[in-house]
Amino acid sequence: MTITKSVTFIAKPDGIEKMKELLTAMVKPSKAEDGCLFYEIVQYENQRERFMAVETWRDEKALDGHKASEHYKIYKSSYEPFCEDKYTDELEVLG
Repeated sequence: MTITKSVTFIAKPDGIEKMKELLTAMVKPSKAEDGCLFYEIVQYENQRERFMAVETWRDEKALDGHKASEHYKIYKSSYEPFCEDKYTDELEVLG
């Protein structure tokens, strides 16, 4: 069963560019991972401090592999000083 989620990040006012850099660095290597079916990160045009990652993984094993990847470890250990808030929503794909 696939896993789809959105992760919303609210950057601190002085952390917007650094959050953009960290999140952008996740896209290409994440898309190349086994089991990644969809992975995009967007920045809201009307709220530049707000970012959203939308991702779909083949199964829990693929998502666990993503969380064990080197690029995920770099992001995970680096984003907090630039991020004011972060939350995750589990999504159900319809259709």
